[in-house]
Amino acid sequence: MAESSADIVIVGGGIAGMTTAYYLAKSGVPSLVVERDAIGSHASGFAYGGLSPLSGFGIPGPQAEIAMDGMRLHRELSKSLLEETGIDVDFRMRSSLALAFTEADVRKLRAALPWQQQQPGYAVRWLDGAEARRVEPRIADEALGATLIEGGGAVEPYRLVLALTRAAERLGVRVRHGRAIGLRRDGGRVTGVVLERKVLSCATAVLALGPWSAEASDWIGVPIDVRPLKGQILRLQAPGPPVVCSVGWGHNYATTKTDGLLWAGTTEEEAGFDEESTLAARDEIGAALLRMLPAMADAQIAQQTACLRPVAADGLLVLGCVPGLDQVYVATGGARKGILYGPAMGQAIADLVLGRDTRVALDAFAPGRFAGAR
Repeated sequence: MAESSADIVIVGGGIAGMTTAYYLAKSGVPSLVVERDAIGSHASGFAYGGLSPLSGFGIPGPQAEIAMDGMRLHRELSKSLLEETGIDVDFRMRSSLALAFTEADVRKLRAALPWQQQQPGYAVRWLDGAEARRVEPRIADEALGATLIEGGGAVEPYRLVLALTRAAERLGVRVRHGRAIGLRRDGGRVTGVVLERKVLSCATAVLALGPWSAEASDWIGVPIDVRPLKGQILRLQAPGPPVVCSVGWGHNYATTKTDGLLWAGTTEEEAGFDEESTLAARDEIGAALLRMLPAMADAQIAQQTACLRPVAADGLLVLGCVPGLDQVYVATGGARKGILYGPAMGQAIADLVLGRDTRVALDAFAPGRFAGAR
């Protein structure tokens, strides 16, 4: 088997892998990124790109800090990547409306308000139905109220990953096509990443395999309990003016993106590694969209996409050092907020590789935490 070498090999060219490569390169440490398909060809390239740090699983809780850090880094990247590559990642500040259609919805949203309203840099308030319709007049009359959050944002994920890749390559990062099938180890030390037809000798390996991360369990001798969660999105030619804010209800959302299309989603499907779009998902998303915005009954579907998001068994990120192996790291588990978390995940892994303190606490995300559950 042929061999080549690199000091650091990053397996996976999604948002986690490419931000790791970028931040390492910004510190003068180039790496080699191995991607089995194409950069940004899975969830990182097809995601909605909403940046909402004040809600989601583990927020408030262990993922709140990294969500805030991710938002801060997105602001920085939107400027630095434009300067470095000329690529506009379409970052924009965008308010969001989380709708309530039942009293249970109202109680859940209002219970989150005290913590949300304490977060610096964000303005959060409860609106009754009439007030919510003054923000977006097409919201359904049945909506009882909504939480309005100002201070979040959005980005175009594919452009972001493309810009990160181009900037990283200009700083000496190499990107190559290949499928990793294992690690070469010498005791507790990694000596290489094994591809199907080649071994890449290295002293450091970063495993950013997204929904395929469980494949690495046998490589590292530690279970990585991550599964794919399928999500589908409709892009629609919609009547009337753009939906400027993000309108959401439960796990559903809709907003007009910078491509001029109304993006509506998303499903949460346990479908293994099936990435095909389905009529059932189209109907589910369409029904939720009409519940939120009945005026979209005449919207025409321009495109339907599907992708797989990595979700850990406990819903938290898997981020940090692999126990018992020097210089082997895992970065995955972003689930529905992978784009938001991505820059903070990459920065954290880069800091660990470089022997620096991380900006955010990683204890809750330890890759070895699943070993005791088996």
